[in-house]
Amino acid sequence: MALDFTPHGILVPLVTPFGADGRPDLDALDALAHSVLDGGATGIVALGTTGEVGALEPHERAAVVDACARVCRERGVPLVVGAGGGATAAAGRELAERGARPEVAAALVTVPAFVRPSPDGVLAHFRRLAADSPVPLIVYHIPYRTGRPLDAATLRALGSLPGVIGVKHAVGGVDQDTVALLGDLPEDFAVLAGDDVFVSPLLALGAAGGILASAHLATERFTALAEAWRTGDAARARTLGHRLAHLSALLFAEPNPAVVKGVLHAQGRIPTPDVRLPLLPASEASVTAVTKALEELADPV
Repeated sequence: MALDFTPHGILVPLVTPFGADGRPDLDALDALAHSVLDGGATGIVALGTTGEVGALEPHERAAVVDACARVCRERGVPLVVGAGGGATAAAGRELAERGARPEVAAALVTVPAFVRPSPDGVLAHFRRLAADSPVPLIVYHIPYRTGRPLDAATLRALGSLPGVIGVKHAVGGVDQDTVALLGDLPEDFAVLAGDDVFVSPLLALGAAGGILASAHLATERFTALAEAWRTGDAARARTLGHRLAHLSALLFAEPNPAVVKGVLHAQGRIPTPDVRLPLLPASEASVTAVTKALEELADPV
C-alpha cells in the first residue's frame, strides 16, 4: 500500500480514548476509526499530537497502532503513523519499528523540536530518515511547537527528497511562504493543511487535503469542503469553509484534544472525556459551544 499512497482528502488524527480505568479503550478507538471513514475520511493517523502520543507508554502506543491497522486492513485505507523526534538515530529506529506493519502507508515525522537545527540540518535529518525508512515520510511542519520555522525554499527542498511525499503544513496562518510553496510545488509532493481553522484557504490555494482533528466531528462536512474546492464549487466551499472555521476555532479554544474529547464523550462516542496530565479536561462551556455550532452545521449549505 505504501508504494502507491498519494496523500489527499481529509485524514483524521485519532484521539486515544481512555476508559474509566485510565487505560486506552481500544474498542472505542475502533469505533471512532470506522465512524470517520464512514464519513468520507480518506485515511486515519495514529500516534499524532491529537492522540496524546507523548503521554502513552510504549506498550500503549503499540496497541493503538495495532487497533488502527486492523481497521485500515478491513477498510482498505491508508494508515499514517506518527514517529520521530529530535535525535535522527532514535527517530530512525522508531520509523523502522512503526513502519514494519503492511497497513502503514506513511509516517508523519515532525521537524526536530527544541534543538532548533539549521535548515540544512533539517534537510540532512530528513534525507537520512527517508533513505532508511520502510515507508514514505510526511513532514510535520509546525514551527510554533518545534521552534524551527522553514521558508518555502527549504520546504521545496524537503519535498524534492526521495521518499518524502508531503508536508502537514501548520504555520498558524497563511503567510507568504505558504503562498509561495503552493504556487511552485515539487512533483509528487502534497501539502496537507494542519491548522484546522485555515484548511479552506489552503485548499483554495491548491493543498491536496488536510490532517484535521476537527474532522472527528462533522466528518462529512469536512470531506464535502475538500470535494467542493477540488471540483471548483467555490460558492459552496466558501460557505462551508466559514462554518467549519468557526467550529475549529471553538474546538481549539483549549489545548487539543481536550475539547474534541469532551464533545465525543458528550455524544456517547468515547467512554470518558479524560486526557492525561499535563493536559486538563475541557470546560463545560467549551463543550456546550461546540455542541451549538454542530447543530448550526446541520443546516443545508
